[in-house]
Amino acid sequence: MKRDFTKASFKDFENIPNLDIYQRAIAHEGYLNYLRDNEFMNYRLLATSGCGPEIGLADQDYLKKGDYVSFVCNDYLGFTQHPAIKKAVVDNVEKYGTGAGASPLIGGYFDYHKELEDKISDFFKRPKGSSIVYTTGYTANSASLLCLLKKDDIAIVDMAVHSSVYEGIMGTTVKRFLHNNIDDLERILSATKDSYRTKMVIIDGVYSQDGDIAKLKEIIEITHKNGGVLLVDDAHGIGVIGKTGRGAMEYFDVLDKVDIITGTFSKTFANVGGYLVADPQLITYLQFQSRQYAFSASASPAIAGVTRAIGLIDEEPIWQQKLWENIEYYKKGLLDIGLEIGTTESAIIPVKIGDVRKNSEAGKLLLENGIYINPIMYPAVSLKDSRIRMSLMATHTQEHLDKALNVFEYVNKKLDIAKSA
Repeated sequence: MKRDFTKASFKDFENIPNLDIYQRAIAHEGYLNYLRDNEFMNYRLLATSGCGPEIGLADQDYLKKGDYVSFVCNDYLGFTQHPAIKKAVVDNVEKYGTGAGASPLIGGYFDYHKELEDKISDFFKRPKGSSIVYTTGYTANSASLLCLLKKDDIAIVDMAVHSSVYEGIMGTTVKRFLHNNIDDLERILSATKDSYRTKMVIIDGVYSQDGDIAKLKEIIEITHKNGGVLLVDDAHGIGVIGKTGRGAMEYFDVLDKVDIITGTFSKTFANVGGYLVADPQLITYLQFQSRQYAFSASASPAIAGVTRAIGLIDEEPIWQQKLWENIEYYKKGLLDIGLEIGTTESAIIPVKIGDVRKNSEAGKLLLENGIYINPIMYPAVSLKDSRIRMSLMATHTQEHLDKALNVFEYVNKKLDIAKSA
């Protein structure tokens, strides 16, 4: 069967009726070949240098080897290259080796894990014993929610939350409310008030595609008034938002009012892994009942880099200051061109284009001209909301930003992306 890949997305290949796993893989490969043939394949590009404001890319398909200004790293403060963090990692690996060797319950729990847990609890101004560490940020959400919410509970989620949340709530009742819509949330909470054991409202602090901030004060008030528990995933807010980088919760002065906080180490904290912060009794429950925690090997000694990164947020606030200087400068430059950047209030900056084909063409032109970005399309966003998504870093220079702005101006002249937004 011949397929029209011009109107396709990755979603179309998740579960094709009447095709077995091998046939689906063949159909999917056809779509990838279409992307390659049209030079739209901005995915899984092979990098030859570390995460940073510039990245070396290898020769691959139609791509020329060279250095590209990069907006694909969520390393907001540039900590993956910070000498003190590198040293902490190297020193801990020298002391403990390269792996933990077991799950945390049966021999894989070391003092560097305890030190990190205490550091996280302290960072969020909670007592010791208030945090649990997972080996990925994804499982900090999915594993915890799978453990906590069962069929007699309900998850009430902002429709823009991360896919890790959606995976975590597969075993419970689910209601979605319109993005950041307080009235819709209140309607659902009121209608479900006495029907479920646990009513958990789940939101992001900063949303990963639009870069906008949750209406936390109103959401907390409505959730608690209706007997609900609030979970905030602030993966994109920590280190970026708030006077001392403690995220959207600090920005709204509600750090002590959020019931459960989740986040990742792969962004501001420059490593891999994730965490959950909550009441110590809930943390202990997760340590023994969350399967992915109890049956997965613990984080490697390299996780000591996270402990050092947490300290540096307070010790070196200049990185957050530099990041915001870059954000304001770059947003102004994009707006001056006439591009649509939506409601972003963070280091995530989208250029909204809308048309899928034009969005892919824009990604191609940007890459051809030395700018490495992510074209985002359905199902990550709605069919008519395709965009170029960029992450700003404290270590981007004005020269990096000016180069990107010049290329965007060129792309706009070629494709008229401002008018189609």
